Amino acid sequence: MLAAAAGVGQEEYLYDHYTGGDGTNVCASFMLNYAEGNYDPVHDMLAHPASISGLGDGGAHMRMACDGALPTFQLAFWARDRKRGPTLPLEHIVAKLTGNNAALYGLDDRGTLAVGKRADINVIDHSALRLHLPRMTFDLPSGAGRLLQKSSGYLATLVAGEATRMNDADTGARPGRLVRFH
Repeated sequence: MLAAAAGVGQEEYLYDHYTGGDGTNVCASFMLNYAEGNYDPVHDMLAHPASISGLGDGGAHMRMACDGALPTFQLAFWARDRKRGPTLPLEHIVAKLTGNNAALYGLDDRGTLAVGKRADINVIDHSALRLHLPRMTFDLPSGAGRLLQKSSGYLATLVAGEATRMNDADTGARPGRLVRFH
């Protein structure tokens, strides 16, 4: 569709796209879960109380996808930006990304805001929340690449009550720890 609008063939359009700008342009095909020309099945899955959301593949597909962008996408698209179909309540998406996951894995010290909990908190400007274009970065120990996608609209991120990000910038604090399940 874009190539036709530009009056060129698909291959020419893609070549121009890839070589345009600073040479870091990407092309993605979002065909999964897009049934009959809409995302209604995904909406229905997310609306179902038994579905869990926000768990990624731990980097198994680092050159093809950036699962770390999923929570921001869900908060922005499903609770605010969807135009061709209904959105979901913000509190529903937040529960799917926090308390529901924590409960599933028995992490009783986190997932909700309550006295005595861990205080892992994101303070978000929901109206400003957005994802930026993905970029390939070659910063792994072997020099291998991984796809990263930055976001903005996070006013603060606290891990165990300590700020790790403020106004979309890293503070350098690393109070988190690896959780192992046996």
